[in-house]
Amino acid sequence: MVEGILGCNYPVPPRMLNISEQIVRQYLAREMAGGLVSARDMDMFAVEGGTAAMTYVFDTLKQNQLVKAGDKVAIGMPVFTPYIEIPELDVYELEKVSINADPDAGWQYPDSELEKLKDPAIKIFFCINPSNPPSVKLDERSLQKLADIVRNDRQDLIILTDDVYGTFADDFRSLFAVAPQNTILVYSYSKYFGATGWRQGTIALHRNNVLDRQLTQLPQEAKALLERRYATITTDVSALSFIDRLVADSRTVALNHTAGLSTPQQVQMVLFSLFALMDGHDHYKATLKQLIRRRQAALYTELGIAMPDDENSVDYYTLLDLEKIADQLYGKAFGSWVKTRFAPNELLFRIADETGTVLLPGRGFGTQHPSGRASLANLNEYEYADIGRALRKLAEAFYAEFSAAQKS
Repeated sequence: MVEGILGCNYPVPPRMLNISEQIVRQYLAREMAGGLVSARDMDMFAVEGGTAAMTYVFDTLKQNQLVKAGDKVAIGMPVFTPYIEIPELDVYELEKVSINADPDAGWQYPDSELEKLKDPAIKIFFCINPSNPPSVKLDERSLQKLADIVRNDRQDLIILTDDVYGTFADDFRSLFAVAPQNTILVYSYSKYFGATGWRQGTIALHRNNVLDRQLTQLPQEAKALLERRYATITTDVSALSFIDRLVADSRTVALNHTAGLSTPQQVQMVLFSLFALMDGHDHYKATLKQLIRRRQAALYTELGIAMPDDENSVDYYTLLDLEKIADQLYGKAFGSWVKTRFAPNELLFRIADETGTVLLPGRGFGTQHPSGRASLANLNEYEYADIGRALRKLAEAFYAEFSAAQKS
């Protein structure tokens, strides 16, 4: 710990400091796996936040020919916008298949959408759980449906899940808990501990995983290419695990010996993890949940409609369905008029121009309806009340315009 704080040595081993890894394993086993996966069965790679994790994972999948141009990647929609864009990059050229959540079913994936994953051409299922922007965790039905698909139909499916919001959910279980051997778990400390500037994340893999098995099944020509790629760091490339290839690729292989997250960052991850593990009654978690839900209540109270109530919602974000809000305030005829009168982005620009409130467009995240996303993590409670009042005032102005149009 002292050497880590001083930063007087390179990270050794580069994947993660030994004791740091043990502690972070315990934290993720409790918070992500719900006791269904032993911490001893997990391997960690400490990285510069969740976004770096995604970059490293996609790069190593490509370098090791586990995905190739033209392969299909399924994406749980709606989703954080850059995750829509990654597969489209020239370096990957993957074909996207949307797995669409149903807004009328609490933003859960219908069975008919999850059934798409039975297609053997889909190499990866890529999702955020709890989701961004709906901010809803996968329910038990969805978890079991996915586990059944992996077990009975797609034992080769790679699942990549970003679970950064999982620690805000009640009784959270990651896909890593129900399909551990097929799942790459990405977790970042940034949201839960308010530490985005620290850039602290982890990639977790089960020690018995589908990626290592698929590496052994590569064609001989591919294995020969990988022998040359990793020959400078080991004499037995066939025994080099996927997670250790991640480490090497993060430093262009040749600089593998200087890989790894800075030791002061790793120490901070340990302190965060120990803080949570020692909080036996989850006082910190309860306080955070109360904080964001008070902010959400303040917004909806001033807006004048009922706050959404969903046992699977974590409320880190709130997705404001503009048509539904109009319906609830002044009836369906008004809601339909708003939808036809304004393009979704035009409405959001008008809200920003007239109220000073900037909402991100839901369609930018892949939603199928006009909506705006507000984060409940960034402002004070009174500011969310101001947002609610501003939106209500604008709705009143729209309704006056609608009423005048009806009379004319």
